[in-house]
Formats: sequence, C-alpha cells, structure tokens
Amino acid sequence: MDINTRMELISRRPTEEVQTVDELRLLLETKATPTAYNGFEPSGLMHLGTGLLSAQKIRDLTDAGVRYKVLLATWHAKLNGKYDGNIDKIREVAEYFIEGWKSLGVNESMVEFVTAEELVAKTEYWELLLRISEQVTLSSVVRALPIMGRRQSDSLRLGAYVYPLMQVTDIFRLEADITQLGMDQRKANMLAKEVGPKLGLWSPVAVHHHLLTGLRGPAKLNFDDDTELDIEISSKMAKSKPNSSILIHDSEDAIRQKIAGAFCPERVVEGNPVLDYAKNLILRSDSDWMRVERPSAKGGAIEVNWPILERQYAEGGIHPSDVKGAVASSLIKLLEPARKHFESKLGRIQEYLPQTGEGQPLASTGSGGQAHV
Repeated sequence: MDINTRMELISRRPTEEVQTVDELRLLLETKATPTAYNGFEPSGLMHLGTGLLSAQKIRDLTDAGVRYKVLLATWHAKLNGKYDGNIDKIREVAEYFIEGWKSLGVNESMVEFVTAEELVAKTEYWELLLRISEQVTLSSVVRALPIMGRRQSDSLRLGAYVYPLMQVTDIFRLEADITQLGMDQRKANMLAKEVGPKLGLWSPVAVHHHLLTGLRGPAKLNFDDDTELDIEISSKMAKSKPNSSILIHDSEDAIRQKIAGAFCPERVVEGNPVLDYAKNLILRSDSDWMRVERPSAKGGAIEVNWPILERQYAEGGIHPSDVKGAVASSLIKLLEPARKHFESKLGRIQEYLPQTGEGQPLASTGSGGQAHV
C-alpha cells in the first residue's frame, strides 16, 4: 500500500486533526510498522463513540499497516473515582469493552489490549513519570486536565494532577508513535509532543478524532477556552446519559426510537447529531453512499454521499424524517454484529452503567468512561 493511501486511511473521518501531516508522512516513510494507541477508562456501557467510532478508527489504522495498542486505563478510572474506586468492578468492565471492540471487527492480529496494571507495576513507569514532572509546570498540567478538572482545579484532590502525567507517561511506555485520541484529549497529547524531545524521546504524531454529538444536540458548558472545541466537548455523546446516546447493543427498535427523537432541525447541518452520525460513522469518505427514502412527491429515493447529503439537507431537499430513517437503518446494520454478540448478556452488562452518586471523581472526563478519548 502506498504512502498516500495509508495517509488517507489514517486521516479518514472522523479524524478531525493531524499534528502534523508532515510528521505523519515522515513516520510512514521511515518506519514500516509504526505503533498507535488510544486509552479508555473502563466505565459505563459502550455507545457509538466508545464502541463503533473507535472500532472504525482502529480498523483504519490497522488497515494502513499500523500496530494498535488499546490501553484499558483501569488505574486511571480508579483515580477518577469510577465505581467508587472498586478496581475489581473496573477490571470486569474492561473485559466487556474488549468484547465490544472485537464484536465490531477490530483486527486482533494487529491490536494489543494492555491494562494499566501492566504499566504501573514496573518501576520504569514511575521513574519516567517523575522525569516528565520535572519538565512541566503546574499551569501546563492544569490545561491538560480531563475536561471538568480544567475549571475546578482549585478544589481538586492532589491525585487529579497526576492524571495528565500518567497520560503522557502511557504514551512513551507504550512506545506509541501515534496518539489517536479524541479532540477533548488534545492538550495532553500536545504536552507529550512538547515533553518527549526534552527527555531525549520522540514527539508522537497526534491524530485527533471528532467527538460525536449527543442525541439532544449542541450545548456550551465552558469546558474549554476554544469556543468550537468547547461546544464539541460539551455536546459529546455520554454513556452516563443513556437517552442521549445509542449503545452498541441497542435493539433495532431502540435505535429507531432514539434516532426518531433526536435533535434534528430542518435545514440545519451544524450541531445536528443525525447528520453528525451520517458524516462520521456512515459516509466516512466521499466514495461511501447511503440510500435515503423520500415521498415520490419530494423526488423519491435518492443515493447520497456526504457532500450531496449536506447540500440537499441544507437546501430542504431532504426532510429530517427521511434522513433519520436512513441513518437509523444504517446504524442498525453497522451494529448488528455487536447486537448479536451481546444479546444473551444484556442482563449482566446493565450492571456496568454507573449509578448516580457513585462517588466524587477527581476530574470528570465528562464522557462517562473514556480516559483518553
């Protein structure tokens, strides 16, 4: 596979930013099989973002000849107060996450699942963390805190400040050439790019993916100084709010009902979750097509790629109810393997949804479970 094709796969939607494109090209030209990583706090049920989007992006990179390490950030979740710090429960949810990604078709020959226990058990991990701490200021650590911690830094427990240092340490201990995380973790990745060369290490290529909008639509909660990024983070799909998200093992009826009730204003593309899912999960390149059924009076069925859908919807040529039906049908098909895999296990996995008042987190990720995504 040529370099340009590999670049296109890695940059394919829902990738939103590559820091930097030149660095990525150089990496692919000089290293036959680079390593990428993403990290997840095992908590809650897997929704489209944690499950389907992540599985698709993992497949993009492995198809491009990249080895992929998935970090099950168990101790990060404990530090963050998930399940009241019950590490046994967190480990159980980690196994469920692995099942979810496998059911969605990740290439197991190119993917390695690593637990935080494997990392933190080694003295070298903590030696590197201390070396990193010598290179950063408190203000740079605060900027890299997971979402809510950035605006609650004065009231956080001390352990919260260790969290970004662990994220940076994870990157280098996992020997990740590429950090493939969500836009909400951009600051931690940029901190790693800054610190690595100072320690005689490397500056990892940061591939940041889009955060799926929750079914209720856009919000602005002042999580970030960048207005556009703040809206993206504030509006992201949250597994801790089941009615705002589609789970990877939802029934066909549940998917249709959730999409039918989703925020989807006529002629409005920006901040529209239904169009967001079409763009970033279904029509991920302009060669991907989706059939939209319309009344004959409105022109009948139409085949669309993303540019056509975006234009037709903005002009009123496609009605919200039509695009909702098409997106629901496409998601039902994409999630069928996971739905079948988990159909006999739904009673058990319902226990993985965190309960209200489960404990005060050190620094909420705002994502219901993703530590680094």
